[in-house]
Amino acid sequence: MTSKKVLTIQDVSCFGQCSLTVALPILSAMGIETAIIPSAVLSTHTGGFTGYTFRDLTEDIPAIGAHWEKEGVFFDAFYTGYIGSKRQLQYIKDIVKKNAKEGALFIVDPVMADHGKLYYGFDEAFAAEMASFVQGAEVILPNLTEAAFLLKEPYVESGYDKAHIEGLLRRLSALNGGDVVLTGVSFSRDKLGIAAYSKAKDSVHYYFEERIEGSFHGTGDVYASTFVGGIVRGLSLEDAADLAVDYTVRAIRATFPVRSEHWYGVRFEEALPYLVHRTEAL
Repeated sequence: MTSKKVLTIQDVSCFGQCSLTVALPILSAMGIETAIIPSAVLSTHTGGFTGYTFRDLTEDIPAIGAHWEKEGVFFDAFYTGYIGSKRQLQYIKDIVKKNAKEGALFIVDPVMADHGKLYYGFDEAFAAEMASFVQGAEVILPNLTEAAFLLKEPYVESGYDKAHIEGLLRRLSALNGGDVVLTGVSFSRDKLGIAAYSKAKDSVHYYFEERIEGSFHGTGDVYASTFVGGIVRGLSLEDAADLAVDYTVRAIRATFPVRSEHWYGVRFEEALPYLVHRTEAL
């Protein structure tokens, strides 16, 4: 495989197994050269911690991009996660435009909400900016809450059917103009998974695994990072989506026996040998 370079832009939570501290090791384990731009630096993530530090790195972003452009640093793919402000979104769009190789991929995980609510620090104005930001992305990876905010529609937590999910997928695809992987989809109490929409094929692919009860921080980042790695390694939309489910579930299972003391993230490191083995077969 020709060496690929990926740039991922999201925050650094120094403790808590999420964002860049998840994306960088996962993509590296999949054999992908990975560069980073931190959108912010936090002492911990915001889920369950109080009194955390937060340093905004907005104004560093355009200077990094300009230096790379001067040095001839260009990328095969761009993958965004948690973005701290509306201004950062425009800076990132500029980098994607100026530092992209021909045919480069743009993949967006619109991290901003879950369980029917926006994360702390975000509002509906930011959600509207994110809806604009995802335009032109080859793939977007919202959860059900983020899908509702992107589309300015009511959030439906449960009791939905395939017609509802497939309507969401097609409306989201119209928003970004590309493919969509919707996470956190479930039609029964014992299964949880994804629905992936291919625009080219106008088809919906479902993949489910056993639901593991509990809340596990960082699983969205684990999923998105693995998905990006699969796509960059040449997997189809459907196969990359399935691989990401398989690995995320293994990371959760590695955490489940010690979840009372390891409540702040998933032990994705324990499952990396599995991911390396799966990647070697690609």
